Amino acid sequence: MEPYQLTATQALSKFQDGSLSIEEYARSLLSRIEKRDAAVEAWAYLNPGYVIQQAKQLDAVPLEKRGPLHGVAVAVKDVIYTKDMPTQHNSPIYEGDEPKVDAAAIITLRHAGALLLGKTTTTEFASTTAGPKTRNPHDSGRTPGGSSSGSAAAVGDFQVPVGLGTQTGGSTIRPGSFNGVYSFKPTWNSVSREGLKIYSLILDTIGFFTRSVEDLQLLSDVFALEDDLPPRNNDFSIKGAKFALVKTVVWPQAGPGTVAALEAGAKLLRDQGAEVDEIELPPEFDNMPEWHRIVLHSDGRPTFLPEYRIAKDKLSPFLADHVENGCKIPRAAQLEAFDGIAALRPKIDEIASKYAAILTPSVVDEAPAGTESTGSPAFNSMWTVSSLSLVDVRAILTVKLPRLFILP
Repeated sequence: MEPYQLTATQALSKFQDGSLSIEEYARSLLSRIEKRDAAVEAWAYLNPGYVIQQAKQLDAVPLEKRGPLHGVAVAVKDVIYTKDMPTQHNSPIYEGDEPKVDAAAIITLRHAGALLLGKTTTTEFASTTAGPKTRNPHDSGRTPGGSSSGSAAAVGDFQVPVGLGTQTGGSTIRPGSFNGVYSFKPTWNSVSREGLKIYSLILDTIGFFTRSVEDLQLLSDVFALEDDLPPRNNDFSIKGAKFALVKTVVWPQAGPGTVAALEAGAKLLRDQGAEVDEIELPPEFDNMPEWHRIVLHSDGRPTFLPEYRIAKDKLSPFLADHVENGCKIPRAAQLEAFDGIAALRPKIDEIASKYAAILTPSVVDEAPAGTESTGSPAFNSMWTVSSLSLVDVRAILTVKLPRLFILP
């Protein structure tokens, strides 16, 4: 196995036993990127010289002083501030802009010893506009999803083992599905968003991409993610566990791949002795997709007002429309959405508490052809607005089917 193929957990083991240096590891990753970049184009900024400089510095740190991510390469979505790299938001307004400050998440990663490989592509300001230049590593004729396009594609193509993304609608879970990697959107506000270009205060969440469950656990520990209560059973077994299968109000949008994936996922669990109950959410949950739309457009008005004022001609029409309130959303509707969402959060918590997890689709269908669109977030938005933690799981072992996500 080449070093670039290692998961974060595997790389750490080799660093610790001395069989692999961080510089050797970094050079392997850079070689992989050089070979594959023309096909995938996952990077908005990459400085190989700086990567090697970091690697040499990390190699010089004694074992006893190393952090839990020491030497592990991490890709950073280009809406998150990094003091030694540009943060450009895929916007001509911020081309070449270099904030001299690290986001809180980056401070946490540096303290843990991470090797920051570079900045990855995003849609403009992580919105639902047209996709960036990035292509799906498994099929260059298809989108990698978005808005965290580059991070998911780079992890899926073995260019880096860990990627940072963000989610406002479906920007972590959907690319995870399309690129065949694990993705995790933690509970809202459990990872600090200081130093992130905010889109919506009540939706934006920093999340992770990896190629193993162990790596998700590693990142969860680094960011101190934990439940209020310890697990009810530390010896959890699929056999005998109860899962809920939820299709939601947007199920009519499901394509044949998603229908097949949900059926196969439920069968996999049942074949292992789990109990899978198909349930319907109370009718008031049917409002969640519309409330998400109202919040997104309403929060976008103050968010993009500065860019609108200084460079409207460089802002996409979709984002300019937020500022101009093109959807004619009154303040009363925004407050109704806020209140409705808040009222349903304890209700979904109560429903989820009866099960080990909720099983529901990640995407409408397989990754769409072309890169003009990053795909629909229809199956993600209502769960994002609920503030729950979401994990996209590799339940279906084929790139021909979309994947599922679970709410742990």
